[in-house]
Amino acid sequence: MRLRRIPGGRTTVLAAVLSLALAAPIAAQAQDSPTTAVAAHAAADPELPHQYEVTGPATSAERTALVATGAAVDEVHARSVVVTADRAQAAQVRRLGYRLRKLPDPPAARPVSPGSRVKDFPAGYTKYHTYAEATKEIDGLVAKYPALLSKQVIGTSHEGRDILALKLSKNVTKDEDEPEVLFTAHQHAREHLTVEMALYLLDELTAKYGSDARITKLLDSREIWIVPDLNPDGGEYDIATGQFRSWRKNRQPNAGSSEVGTDLNRNWDFKWGCCDGSSGDPGDETYRGPAAASAPEVQVVSKFVHSRVVGGKQQIKAAVDFHTYSELVLWPFGFTHDETGPGMTQDEHDTFAAIGKKMAASNGYTPEQSSELYITDGAIDDWLWGDQKVFAYTFEMYPSSGGGGFYPKDSVIPKETSRNREAVLQLLETADCPYRAIGKQEQYCKQG
Repeated sequence: MRLRRIPGGRTTVLAAVLSLALAAPIAAQAQDSPTTAVAAHAAADPELPHQYEVTGPATSAERTALVATGAAVDEVHARSVVVTADRAQAAQVRRLGYRLRKLPDPPAARPVSPGSRVKDFPAGYTKYHTYAEATKEIDGLVAKYPALLSKQVIGTSHEGRDILALKLSKNVTKDEDEPEVLFTAHQHAREHLTVEMALYLLDELTAKYGSDARITKLLDSREIWIVPDLNPDGGEYDIATGQFRSWRKNRQPNAGSSEVGTDLNRNWDFKWGCCDGSSGDPGDETYRGPAAASAPEVQVVSKFVHSRVVGGKQQIKAAVDFHTYSELVLWPFGFTHDETGPGMTQDEHDTFAAIGKKMAASNGYTPEQSSELYITDGAIDDWLWGDQKVFAYTFEMYPSSGGGGFYPKDSVIPKETSRNREAVLQLLETADCPYRAIGKQEQYCKQG
């Protein structure tokens, strides 16, 4: 997930962390809110991260310094932020002089005993799909709509789970010369709502074909790819004990360290590790891995995207990577604050912005260039554009703040997935010529 934009303001160029000692406020005693029995159990585990409200940070330099502790910044407000941090990272934040207030932990399915493996979502979350449940639902849709939907296993995760690519198109068994659009989900393990988003699109685009004129036209003229679960190992680990672990990364061991996992969305092979937008510490939430595309899940999807180059041309024209939370529509670049940056013209930036703002107007999200929030490097959107010239976006889904954070109750699933229907259809419709969004189709698109 990303930072939440400050209402009424704009995040400016991130300053170097060197100035932090002067920018930090006077030290204050950490104050933790009361915890439930479940949260108390979680607190007993020093490896389990928690969310904290950090009072005081109000500038880019101060927020950058928080990230430098290894914590992940989840929300930004006028003079406070919400971070996810383990015990050691929270202690570093306190040493910077900030006051922390521990937020409530996610619920557990039942009292958790050491070593137990529940492998399911807690009560109030059971309509979320486990990996096995999602796979079963996908197989059912493929069997029900064989003329519209096909399934490919494009590789496996570190622990050997299949990573799927679902294709939707009228003539699904043929590779036709049609614009292609890619939707990916669940790079970060705790962001389970994104899997539901992918399943919603699969169901909506198949069930409404033939009855919804707009969807019918799109499947007649587009090839749509959906990768519903990029991080199945992390997702299963997050729910394995019946209590959410707030796990972000994959489950790949790190050589020479007891720490596990790489942040998949800092591991893509474009500007990897270039710009202080990720961490080189295996214990940190935003650990970028030992090398670009070192994570097997990133390798699998990278290889798949490269496979869509036909006759020297990338067939995928646009993409959305779904995350939670903060209700944002983001576009490249994340590694630089420049509007264009190397490899992007002004017209390309303007096209990104025009499409992004129109999609955001339909779902009520906030539209902005990724780096308006904070610098990231090795992110999928930057890679898709920088390496393949795909008009790639990130959607940060519900909630905008609070509201369950990474773990909203399952009652929100229908509303918060269907909320993105219009935006998705808009992107599909513009994929044949994105430059139409700025009125320059005659200049850039052969058929106008």
